[in-house]
Amino acid sequence: MSEIVLHNYFRSSTAYRVRIALNLKGVGYEYVAHHLRHGGNRAPDYLAINPQGLVPAMVWSDGTVIAQSLAIMEFLNETVPEPPLLPADAMGRARVRMLSQMIACDIHPVNNLRILNALRSRYGADDTEIADWFRHWVNETFQPLEKILSQSPETGSFCHGDTPGMADICIVAQVANNARFNVDMTPYPTICRIRDACMQLPAFADAAPARQPDAE
Repeated sequence: MSEIVLHNYFRSSTAYRVRIALNLKGVGYEYVAHHLRHGGNRAPDYLAINPQGLVPAMVWSDGTVIAQSLAIMEFLNETVPEPPLLPADAMGRARVRMLSQMIACDIHPVNNLRILNALRSRYGADDTEIADWFRHWVNETFQPLEKILSQSPETGSFCHGDTPGMADICIVAQVANNARFNVDMTPYPTICRIRDACMQLPAFADAAPARQPDAE
């Protein structure tokens, strides 16, 4: 057993982010699955680990639990310095955090499973309306994100220069979610180029939802 445990769901984009980060850092971990659609994340044994009942949650080697994907990635960046997930300079770090938070704070909170379930149960939304909702909020952020990435001299092979980092991780996980809701990616050639470059790397490819032990 690995001394690090990652509580996971194969389809969760936030768990996907952390899997990529752990792979990039070369940190091994035990994969523990919780089926979100079957309520596995609400089981008492998991709530004892993460009272919020969300994935991912990482149990570090000393038993400390860290939840929230961006917090986990920042922790990994500080404790396992190489390869870095953030640039060395303050302005670069701010830019990468900005790009990451555009996805993690502006898209994901309104499009995650519990929000989509609430739209169904509380407001009677059907599958078509759910998909329209999802695509709307993706496009609201992907339009400016594409503009920033396509026009910035800081953009290289990846979001910031020629080394993948935290923003690239967030993009790859979000694009995977987009595919499930048939988001038209044609207007976002720079985002697609970056995503394709990432998926050529084993750390990203091996973390993909379809390759996880609980994949359906």
